Amino acid sequence: MFTGIVEAVAPVVSIEPGRGGARLVVEAPGLSSEVKLGDSVAVNGCCLTVVANASGRLHFDAVQETLERTSIGDLRPGARANLERAVRADARLDGHVVQGHVDGTGRVRALERRDDDVRFAVSCDEEITRYLVPKGSVAIDGVSLTVVSLSDAGFDVALIPHTLAETNLGDRSPGDRVNLEADVLGKYVVRYLERTRG
Repeated sequence: MFTGIVEAVAPVVSIEPGRGGARLVVEAPGLSSEVKLGDSVAVNGCCLTVVANASGRLHFDAVQETLERTSIGDLRPGARANLERAVRADARLDGHVVQGHVDGTGRVRALERRDDDVRFAVSCDEEITRYLVPKGSVAIDGVSLTVVSLSDAGFDVALIPHTLAETNLGDRSPGDRVNLEADVLGKYVVRYLERTRG
């Protein structure tokens, strides 16, 4: 489980296709000393397992399912990736409950800056918007955010300067694909109502 509070923004060293997936390597010296083999790390909101840790670089294997359902396969050397280690049971939950199980991807529709007020608009399918509510939570590339407005075309969030400085969302441009994860509580509520009320 994660919180959507990004711990580091790490440059991608490489992403190489392999048998049934790809090997992703990121430069993360600040986290590598605290990460061991087998640990879960959210990479742009996608829960991946550390398969190697050497010289400040973390290595992850992404299977075909991950490459098809997320934007991990879009990463290129030099791109910056949001990283978060799994939360400890005794830690403060500053964001919201994020599983690292990406529900799907959306496209950046707009990034509008008015002084310190930045609106980030995302287009996505009803498969994701059905779980969202205004003032509810959503994770975009692993960043815990609050839904400002919602429409058939997608949703908007507001980004504060700290979020722009401490994550890779400020790197995004219209048309870029982003990973989306709706609030798990909303998903359970919708599923329960569907099963009990048809």
